Amino acid sequence: QVQLVESGGGLVQPGGSLRPSCAASGSIFSIISMGWYRQAPGKERDLVARITSAGNINYADSVKGRFTISRDTAKNTVYLQMNSLKPEDTAVYYCHTQTLTTGLISYWGQGTHVTVSS
Repeated sequence: QVQLVESGGGLVQPGGSLRPSCAASGSIFSIISMGWYRQAPGKERDLVARITSAGNINYADSVKGRFTISRDTAKNTVYLQMNSLKPEDTAVYYCHTQTLTTGLISYWGQGTHVTVSS
């Protein structure tokens, strides 16, 4: 089992920045990727950014050049630096991890709200 605890969401004006974080605990040895998804009201939950244990990174096209995912392996924490925020980035952001033991298992954080508004 892996537990994920997110922090760092909030209200920001368009053009501003936020840096939510996600700390993992539990069976962290089994983690093969960590990332962020987001879900806006009335929409599906979509991938924002993901980093694998090998350091491979991918981003949604809508955030490329504005968001940066990074990790601190000593703290078992992943960060999402979000710059040049737009109103359409408003959503609940969920931390996600995928683990591999006898099979692939996903875990989700509780979500952190990001609101971009003037």
